[in-house]
Amino acid sequence: MSVTSQPRVDTLIDNALCPDGRAARILVNAEGQVIDIVTPESNVTAGTVHDVEGRLVIPAMADPHAHVDKALTADVAPNATGDLRGAIDAWIAAETAGLFTHDDMVDRIRRSLRQSLMAGCLSVRSHLNIGGRVGITHLEAALAAASDFRELMDIQFVAMSHNPSIGPGSEHNVEAINGAIAAGVEVIGGCPHLEPDPAAAVAAALDRAEATGRPVDLHTDETLDARVLTLELLAAETARRGLGGRVAASHCVSLGMCDAATQQRVADATAAAGVAVVALPQTNLYLQGRDTPTATPRGLTAVHALRAAGVTVAAGADNVQDPFNLVGRNDPLETAALMVMAGHLLPDDAFACVSAAARRTMGLPAAGPARGAVADLVALPSATVRAAVADAPVDRMVFRRGRLVADTRITRTAVI
Repeated sequence: MSVTSQPRVDTLIDNALCPDGRAARILVNAEGQVIDIVTPESNVTAGTVHDVEGRLVIPAMADPHAHVDKALTADVAPNATGDLRGAIDAWIAAETAGLFTHDDMVDRIRRSLRQSLMAGCLSVRSHLNIGGRVGITHLEAALAAASDFRELMDIQFVAMSHNPSIGPGSEHNVEAINGAIAAGVEVIGGCPHLEPDPAAAVAAALDRAEATGRPVDLHTDETLDARVLTLELLAAETARRGLGGRVAASHCVSLGMCDAATQQRVADATAAAGVAVVALPQTNLYLQGRDTPTATPRGLTAVHALRAAGVTVAAGADNVQDPFNLVGRNDPLETAALMVMAGHLLPDDAFACVSAAARRTMGLPAAGPARGAVADLVALPSATVRAAVADAPVDRMVFRRGRLVADTRITRTAVI
């Protein structure tokens, strides 16, 4: 850091504590990019000054895998048994009863996105149910809800089609997928491991991506059955087509059940293909392994094998307070803490899963307190990243390209 006079900047974030322990002033230009990080003694003139009063300033977080159309329905569609079958039954019953109206869904999605905003999660990729009984109605509600948030956060919607998406009986679902693409959905999705022909379903999803210029994010191998390895098919097809960097595989639970040699083989292929993997600890810890009462598996992918091979491993919240996961608060620090506890990552690595790695998975440029990065930042009263993950303080100042877009202050009192 220099101690020289600096040119006038648009925004100064003052009295910041950087993750490396330095006290600093963060300079942001009118385009929302960090120009420089200078010492507290540096002379700076800025149009707007935000004093963060010694708070730790970290990159704004990202959720690379959400389901905002389902969010906040746990009380409307109660899961009587707590397991996957109970979740599916609860959702179908509520949907059949007409409880998920357009206005209701718009309201819930807005509340979910606002929770993310307040938490400092400024990038959200959400899978939406497409096809079946709902057509593109979930997407229509999501687009309406997101309209007021587009300047405040990066939002990507994924067309997660009902099965089948290929072959006999797929006509209605294919029509819905095409309708979603025409309506502006940003990402091609699907669940190929649940299709009659997973390899053909993978190929069809990548065909759509190539034809439309969109990235792909597929629900992949959300099962404890180690024989199911659609990820390997996806990696091979991605490599064959040269689509590295545009494809993500979410869940990949079965890989965590494989032997070490298989994990390494699949991880190496995934890395070579440029496929990112999204771990989803909260929902998979909740749903997976319920029929295994002893030595219960964690339901996580092979996080360490994938990272060791060089795969971009991100982490998301998945379901939040719905029949598939009764808890959650749209806070990536909660996800990071679970990656520490259940994924055995160090706190800084776990935080990277919900920040830098998540943004790479979403195709977004780097953000944070670093020269040249997007000034999407969160200031919170923690001394280190580890402490932030551990405490997840509600007190947060959230900056979108240098603009303060959310500010939560907490007052605590105690007699001792």
